[in-house]
Amino acid sequence: MMKTLSIYLMLILAAITGCDNEKVVDETSLPPQANEFIEAHFPDARISRVVRDRDDLLTSYDVILDNQVALEFDNKGECYSVDGTNDTKIPDSVIPLKVLEYVQTNYADHFITEWEKSKTTQEVKLSNRKELVFNLSGTFLRIDD
Repeated sequence: MMKTLSIYLMLILAAITGCDNEKVVDETSLPPQANEFIEAHFPDARISRVVRDRDDLLTSYDVILDNQVALEFDNKGECYSVDGTNDTKIPDSVIPLKVLEYVQTNYADHFITEWEKSKTTQEVKLSNRKELVFNLSGTFLRIDD
């Protein structure tokens, strides 16, 4: 009985994970809020590629701009990741104010190259490769090297 149940559960798991779907889509497929974000924070950049990712019934969008910045949006168009190149400063306007002020005060000689928000924290990567972790309200928590 346990062996049959295990096989059954593995088949269900395989079916669920087999439904993952990445598809290149037109930029008109982006939620309006995502387009507004791009226009507001990257007015001189053009969208090079949009990939719609369906994973476990969640939809997200990966966007690559012509300046090589990568953005990730949820299904509502809220940005949760901005990834520039290691030598490229991402716009201050995409960084929550409290996080930006902390970086400018404590790392004045460096700039932010990446920002990512999860369900409980947000992280920035600096031009010196240090990764700083903050809570969602912007309070500094720790350094991840």
